[in-house]
Amino acid sequence: MPTPHQDSEALIPRPPLTTAALRAAVAQIAPAYLNQFVDHLDQATEQAARQSTVAPLQNFIQQWGEFVAIHRRPALAARLRALETEVAAATDRTKLDTALAEINEITTSARQEAVGD
Repeated sequence: MPTPHQDSEALIPRPPLTTAALRAAVAQIAPAYLNQFVDHLDQATEQAARQSTVAPLQNFIQQWGEFVAIHRRPALAARLRALETEVAAATDRTKLDTALAEINEITTSARQEAVGD
């Protein structure tokens, strides 16, 4: 598995955590997800207005920052998809635990990358 912080394998540099930068990144690295991005942004904006809090927008930025951190590296995104498939079909508890641990490692690393750690 590639090291999550290897930028040499990244399709694009890490974007800043703004809706415009994340939208541009998603459009470039995973255009099939752009409608989902826009729908989620609309929902987060409406929820933030209803609740008078920025928390839904912060969650949106974190989620899509993680998404971009993973998907800007095709090999890492492919590995995550393979692990998700493995989890869905798992019948052996040890294999399931191993796959879940690796998924957790990937998503934790992506979360840290997204915020610049």
